[in-house]
Order: sequence, then C-alpha cells, then structure tokens
Amino acid sequence: LYESSYIVVGLVYLFYLFVLKHSLKHVATGSSGVPNISEFLSEMVFDGIQAGYCDSRNKILEPRQDWAKKILDDNPEQLTSLTVQCFVTLPNLFRAWIFGLQQQFNQPGGIHILQSISGCEWDESTGEMINFLRYAYNGEDFLEFDMKTLTWIALKPEAVNTKQRWDTDENRIKYTVEFFSTTCPKWLKMSLESGKRSLQRTVLPSVSLLQKSSSSPVSCHATGFYPQRAVMFWRKDGEEIHDGVDSGEILPNNDETFQMCVDLNVSVRPEDWSRYDCVFQLSDGDDIITKLDKKVIRTNCGKIIPVIGERNILFAVSNIMLDVFVLYLIPGGTAVTRKCSVHHSVSHDVLKQSETIAA
Repeated sequence: LYESSYIVVGLVYLFYLFVLKHSLKHVATGSSGVPNISEFLSEMVFDGIQAGYCDSRNKILEPRQDWAKKILDDNPEQLTSLTVQCFVTLPNLFRAWIFGLQQQFNQPGGIHILQSISGCEWDESTGEMINFLRYAYNGEDFLEFDMKTLTWIALKPEAVNTKQRWDTDENRIKYTVEFFSTTCPKWLKMSLESGKRSLQRTVLPSVSLLQKSSSSPVSCHATGFYPQRAVMFWRKDGEEIHDGVDSGEILPNNDETFQMCVDLNVSVRPEDWSRYDCVFQLSDGDDIITKLDKKVIRTNCGKIIPVIGERNILFAVSNIMLDVFVLYLIPGGTAVTRKCSVHHSVSHDVLKQSETIAA
C-alpha cells in the first residue's frame, strides 16, 4: 500500500513538472489615508515574473522585461491605453470604490485598502483557459466574479449590497467578460511569444541546509532556479516522507528567479540523520540531492527579511495584511500559506514602500 502511494505521488510530481501552464496576473492596490504612499499601485506578472509596474503618484509606468518593452514598442496604442489606465482610470475607480465602501460601512477616516487580483491561466496541453478576479477590502475577502454565471459572489455578508449593484451594472459585466475572453488571453499569448527565448531558459539553484537553532527544523532551501516548475521534498532511506515535513511555497526573487524551501523536524536520533536527504527536481534537469549532514548546515542566518513576493506584492501598503491576497491565489480557490524562515529577496519597489510605512 505504501509503495503504491509513493508511485502515485511520484506520478503527480512528474505530471506537475511537465504540464505547461502559463499565467498572466494583474495585481492592484488602492489606498486611502496612507501617508507618503501612492494611492494606486499595480503590477503585471507573467509566469511569476514581473513584466510591468504602475505607480500613479510618481507617474511611473514601465515594462520590467525587454520582451515586455518590445510588445509596447510594437503596439504604441497599447502603451497609450495603459498610461491612461495607470494614471487616470484605475486610480479614479479605486478611489471611488473606497469612498463608497467607507460610506456604506460608516468609516469616515483612517486607513482603507482595496485590493484586487485578476488574470488568466492557460494550459498549453489542453488549451483550457481559467480566469479569476477577486477583490478584498481592509484585509478581508469581499467579492469575486463567476465567469460561468456572469454574476458576482459576495464573500462576506457586508458585500451583498455591492454584489446586487454590480450584478445589475451591465457595463461592468461587459468590461469584465471582455477582459477575460479577449484582453487577458491576448496579452498572455503575446507575452509568451515575445518572451519565449528568456522564458524557456533553465537555471539550476543553489541548495543549502539552514537551521536557526539546534532545536529548530532543518530547512532545505533552494534559490536562484528557473522556471518555477519545481518540486522539493525530503526522503528517508530513498523514500519520500511527509510526517514531520513542512513544505513552503515557491516565491520569486528580485532577479527573475525563484526560491522554495521544505522543513524537516529533526527530532530524530542523531545516528539516523545519514538516512535522510533533500531532493530538488526541476523540469528538464537532473535531481539535486543534498544529504542531511550537521557539517553542512548553516546556522545563525541573521535578521529575517519579510517575504514579499508576487503572492502579496504591493499589499505591504498597509499594516492590515490581507489573508486571501497574502496567499498565492490559485484559480479554483486553492491557496498555500507557508513561507520560508530564511533570507528572501524582496522587490525593490515594494520594499521601499513598506519601509516608508514602518518609519
């Protein structure tokens, strides 16, 4: 029975590694009452890589990849449209939505945050396109759009009034459907075609064993790999184990690579340590195997930097942390919360914003 289970798990890993899925996400944050912070920030993320960045206050709209710049150079009308959206349309919409929600909830002042994540994911093997659009207000899920029924779903009782208004707003629904059916797939496939050369590269990671103290779990940490289709797990006597193992999510670095970690509870007999190893698997690459050995474990990692990746990028504009958006929102509702307890690379733009708040 156990052998069959390992075979099934192994097949799932292989399926995950070689199924080609591509995603395009637009992550946006509107804020009110936050000093020294742009009232509207957004970014476009393609396959986990930041492709574009918008800052309404500082009038910044720029591609963050050469291939993204080429798309805009070849389509100047798109740059014009995006400029209007970044500096005028979306800031005004978010400002109006926040004001309306403040009135609805009788919130005259203070800090208020409206956040959204929208986009599409394309399965290259089946051609299936999955869409997602979700809003949150002041740290709580609020609304999401159901493409099948063309209606809004209230994610909390207080959102019912907004849902009812938006369900009767034909222009809003028309725009949303157009975004899902035309705009997002078009930009996703343009990004895939334009960025094919750089996006199809393979970069192997550096793998380290980290431990904060002798009683802490040992973290197997891989960083600097690309693409993000990777898995990592602990084995005992050559067999994958799950008991005492805590797996982290894949997070982006600020150099267009990724990192991940998986922790092992070390409450095992010292003489058994040699029976354990950490395995990193990347598509189109050989396994990287690291033996559990006290001699190679790095300790005293120093100050831990908060993780700010594409799962919660731009959401650091408030001390209100938004559960749903801090998670990696996978279309269909699955979410992963675990983060590595080691050093992390942080988006310069977001870190700069969050440092301003903390000051």
